[in-house]
Amino acid sequence: MTDTEQADDSTDGGDPQEAIDAQGDRRREGLDDRIFEHNAGDDQEGIPFVGAGPGNPRLLTVAGKELLEEAELVVHAGSLVNSELLDEYCAHAKLVNSVGKDLEELIPLMRDAYEDGDDVVRLHSGDPAIYGAALEQMDALEHEGVPTYFVPGVTSAFAASATLRTQLTLNEVSNHVAFTRPQGKTLTAEEDHISDFVGMGDVTTCIYLGTHAVRDTMDRLLDDGHDPETPVAVIYHASWPDEDVIVGSIDDIADRVEEAGYRASALVVIGDAVTGAGYERSYLYGDWANRGTESTDANETETQPGDD
Repeated sequence: MTDTEQADDSTDGGDPQEAIDAQGDRRREGLDDRIFEHNAGDDQEGIPFVGAGPGNPRLLTVAGKELLEEAELVVHAGSLVNSELLDEYCAHAKLVNSVGKDLEELIPLMRDAYEDGDDVVRLHSGDPAIYGAALEQMDALEHEGVPTYFVPGVTSAFAASATLRTQLTLNEVSNHVAFTRPQGKTLTAEEDHISDFVGMGDVTTCIYLGTHAVRDTMDRLLDDGHDPETPVAVIYHASWPDEDVIVGSIDDIADRVEEAGYRASALVVIGDAVTGAGYERSYLYGDWANRGTESTDANETETQPGDD
């Protein structure tokens, strides 16, 4: 049974926290049937939570574009979504800025429009799975009998990687990628693992929602004894027309960011992958690839790692 089949009969939106708790209890009982019925990118019933991508309208997915072009109501993440994207794909729709609205207002708004037969799209910046607070909205809607689903988007870390003309993973340089955020209102000092990630040495650390805390973050890294020459890049508005790239090190990046005057809307990338220097040739196009073409066991070539 799906979550929407278990929805209550309330008509006033109810308490979103109670809805979130109820949906969490159902997840503990078993997985939603739709997990096994649909793939990402499928056209599904309900309100799609679409990732708008990092900013450039061309980085919106095909699925997202199609849904926006058909939408009659688009609830979007305010200035975090490029106005050019809204103009290009949503000019025909009613637009509602979600900034400053709580769940008690957003859920009835989307629910009522959907129940009136409108095509509704919830448009998040980047990818809604990364620091998007999407699931709580989806759970509250599902509890009201409104089906929802994710439509992935390009997260800003990938736009930043493209801008830097490098990979986030590089053989013998970075075997791992960490998406994280600094301590603050949401994260306690004990939950901030940036220093741990940097200390591993072969991790590219991508810090979201941390432009305002660059100095504090770098000071903590220095206090923890990390190499002050470790490369750091700060990409402001990745893929937007006013994109700006600041490259430095743990030792000096805070000065550079403060000089530029940025306090928000930038991604911080820490690690040697920032410069792309020192990586080794991968196995994919080396001796391993030659062995794979000679192998008579097809499974051998299909199961080897190839994303270095």
